[in-house]
Amino acid sequence: MPRYKLTLEYDGTPFVGWQRQENGPSVQEALEKAVFALCGEEADVCGAGRTDAGVHALAMIAHFEIAREFRADVIRDALNHHMLPAPISVLQVETIDEAFHARFSCIRRAYEYRIVNRRARLALDLNRAWHIPYALDSEAMDAAAQVLVGKHDFTTFRAAACQSASPVKSLDEISVTRAGDDVIVRCAARSFLHNQVRSFVGSLVEVGRGKWRARDLKDALLACDRAACGQVAPAAGLYFLRADYEKN
Repeated sequence: MPRYKLTLEYDGTPFVGWQRQENGPSVQEALEKAVFALCGEEADVCGAGRTDAGVHALAMIAHFEIAREFRADVIRDALNHHMLPAPISVLQVETIDEAFHARFSCIRRAYEYRIVNRRARLALDLNRAWHIPYALDSEAMDAAAQVLVGKHDFTTFRAAACQSASPVKSLDEISVTRAGDDVIVRCAARSFLHNQVRSFVGSLVEVGRGKWRARDLKDALLACDRAACGQVAPAAGLYFLRADYEKN
């Protein structure tokens, strides 16, 4: 049975998240309906990550299997047509070996969080960034963020509803950079806890505005207590950046 790998981007604003849910439209549901419209088969579209409501993706990876064979470009164009007007675009389709699994074969996931740091309110970037009107020291944020790198108990930065079996994760890298008014936080790890990146960002903003020092962020980490976390950044600024796989 042919297995197809998708690379897609989407605006998460109108969705309850990636995963199919009963309380509203999801990205997964939109894709599965488009597959059915293409070939009349019900397929389970599996993604590399499960983004929350309002979270976007620049290069989400997914896969599905159907009995019928199609050219990759036919699948791409048909899915994009059948998903209109949903803000989802399949960028690329590849026929892939059946051993490939979008979620379980993934060895590293990367996220990007975008802050627009200026006095004026957002117009073009509404629902696509976190607007912070007060000054942020991005260099202090980047320096403090390095205490989070490595293997830690991340209970402080884990949502109460997180379903992960353990709060212990390894963060491979984190950086905070500035380009004009944009302050960008990038994180990479094999896997993340629910709301982990948004919790990191909210706490780093406390450093950027001068309310916390690097030591305060470290103390919050070591506390292993959700109450020690700073604010949780809104979903609108978060993007699934990429998924990495072993090369054959």
